[in-house]
Amino acid sequence: MLRIIDARTGEPAPAAPARRAPTRVEAHVPEGDATALRVLLVADLLARALELDGTPVWTVLAGAAERERLRADAAALGVRPFEDGPAAGHGQGVRVVAEGAPRGADGDAPEATTVAVAPVHPAAPGLADPDAVRLALLERHHHARVELDAAALDEARDTLARLRRAVADWARHPSRPVPGEVRDRLRAAWEDDLDAPGALRVLRQVETDPDLPDGARFEICAYADRFLGLHLTRDVGSAP
Repeated sequence: MLRIIDARTGEPAPAAPARRAPTRVEAHVPEGDATALRVLLVADLLARALELDGTPVWTVLAGAAERERLRADAAALGVRPFEDGPAAGHGQGVRVVAEGAPRGADGDAPEATTVAVAPVHPAAPGLADPDAVRLALLERHHHARVELDAAALDEARDTLARLRRAVADWARHPSRPVPGEVRDRLRAAWEDDLDAPGALRVLRQVETDPDLPDGARFEICAYADRFLGLHLTRDVGSAP
């Protein structure tokens, strides 16, 4: 079961109190800065993880300034579209907010389970390479502050290029099923408070595990990317 740290209590709580019941993910982003984009990214991860668990989800954008620009930047990051607020509505909901955001703003439900997202520096998001920005954000847990400096983006760019080359090569080999033990480790990561860095660590181990056939490596990366959203299979079928 997917569990998240509820910012109201500091304790783990189920992301979907009634498992597999329709769940509303509310992203509260009053400012159109890099932290707002990270809030949308974490809401996107939450929706993806719930869907992987079989829970129907709809996502709502509440309280956003510069909404159209924010939507465009979020789409560039691979964040799927959000409906417009108001956030409060029928059914169970989970709020995703910037760390330190006041409760009860924008007509939301302050009693709802709440995910707090740490800030990003610098505040102005540079999106010349949005996939690298997404990976750089995923490399740090959403409770930890992120520095989107040149070194972090260069490292993310190199990691993505290496992974995509490897995935494209593995795709040329006969497919093999995702081993149950690897699937369990991936699910354990994202079901533990959306631990994207933990899921990325599993992929790094998969790259070098001598006992895994290449066809299984491909399927593992394709499966993990349903949560990570890094377009790891983008270069499959391209010329070597």
